[in-house]
Amino acid sequence: LIVIAAVVIKGLAEHKVTLGAPLCPCRHYDDKQAEAEQGYWNCPCVPMRERKECHCMLFLTEDNAFAGDETSVTPEEVAKMIEGI
Repeated sequence: LIVIAAVVIKGLAEHKVTLGAPLCPCRHYDDKQAEAEQGYWNCPCVPMRERKECHCMLFLTEDNAFAGDETSVTPEEVAKMIEGI
């Protein structure tokens, strides 16, 4: 599950650089720039902020069946996990 988090973090970082906002990388958009400007799907997105629902599974409540024991990942770990992706 940590590798999934690393890929999501990479996508958020790329969108922050290219779009100016951390647009959710787990969704399809017809116009990414327009979506980033609207802000609804910028991480943490509105469903996460309002209902604690994270489509990317980056943020999980402790009672979620998919929640793991690890709660942090270093930038170095992310870089190693996404190498070649």
